[in-house]
Amino acid sequence: MLVKLRPPLTDIYIALAFVAMTVAEALFSPLVTDPARHILVAGTAMATLAWRRLYPLPVAVLVVAANLVVNPQGEFTLLLSLVLVCFTIGFEARPPMHYAGLALVLVPFLLVSIQESLEPSDLAAASVFFVGPWLVGNLLRSRVAHANEAMARAARLEREAELEAAAARAEERTRIARELHDIVSHSISVVTIQTQAVRRRLGPDHAREAADLAAVEATAREALAEMRRLFGVLRTEGESVSLAPQPGLGELERLVRQVGSDDLRVDLRVEGEPVPLSPGVDLAAYRIAQEGLTNAVRHAQASEAQVLVRYGPQRLHIEVEDNGRGLVANPNGGHGLVGIRERVALYGGSVDLGSSPSGGVRLAVSLPLEEGA
Repeated sequence: MLVKLRPPLTDIYIALAFVAMTVAEALFSPLVTDPARHILVAGTAMATLAWRRLYPLPVAVLVVAANLVVNPQGEFTLLLSLVLVCFTIGFEARPPMHYAGLALVLVPFLLVSIQESLEPSDLAAASVFFVGPWLVGNLLRSRVAHANEAMARAARLEREAELEAAAARAEERTRIARELHDIVSHSISVVTIQTQAVRRRLGPDHAREAADLAAVEATAREALAEMRRLFGVLRTEGESVSLAPQPGLGELERLVRQVGSDDLRVDLRVEGEPVPLSPGVDLAAYRIAQEGLTNAVRHAQASEAQVLVRYGPQRLHIEVEDNGRGLVANPNGGHGLVGIRERVALYGGSVDLGSSPSGGVRLAVSLPLEEGA
């Protein structure tokens, strides 16, 4: 364990100031009978003030001893230095050592006062010059400790929130990958079936074409087998392959009917001319609307919600707006919207999450109709 020997620069300046005052007293005060002794004893003690925060109790011992040797009457800078020492003990020394440090300063002062006929003013002086600074230092230490604890707790909560968000993103990405797995597996199955059907319709004159199609069919079957192995990696404990097709915007009306109730009125509006969407974009658009409505039901405590699907020349726009509590309770939208951000990023879209004119939440997402658009 390394011992810290270099004191802070501020403490060095403070110690030099006390040393300078002590030397000035020794040279110019008529009360100093032995200047050399005064400079040697008191000056050395004042120099140790530079280390008072690193070693509060040893410095207190040296300063108190110097006071007893050259300043028993409490007439010089040495007595003033005890005020600083008491504050430092209260701030730097940890319980119960800070009590021992106060006693180390206070008891010798009271013993000297008793020997010279203790006066009430001596007790008042001890309270003002020694106990008072010690209490201030002790109180300040407690406040600094509480502040540091609060900062550490805030940093810990921030790290936990970051880890939780990272875990949520990873979970959502796995969920998206499982859904895309189903879409790709279905597409590969269609390719395999259609290739097989075409190959079987070919006659003997197309033997080479039939062989090529057989190779395509075999490759597709191998890819489908690998996709099934991939699902084994992506699936959660106890999860089986879903036989139901993945939903798309064609299922949106049914979703709106399911979500709507006496407590929540949901309106669906479609603008523009619907165009065929890729299975991935179709699923992403459905999940976005689904998550927006889920937020309105579970978190926003809304009574009304509107879903808008607008087909543009190159982009698909999905907006979900409610009149609930808004973003005050959860400015980031919760982990459910993590999935939306991941899906939108996957297809190069954009997300705008903000307040609606009614004070609730407005979720607006834009997706390209074609890859790279």
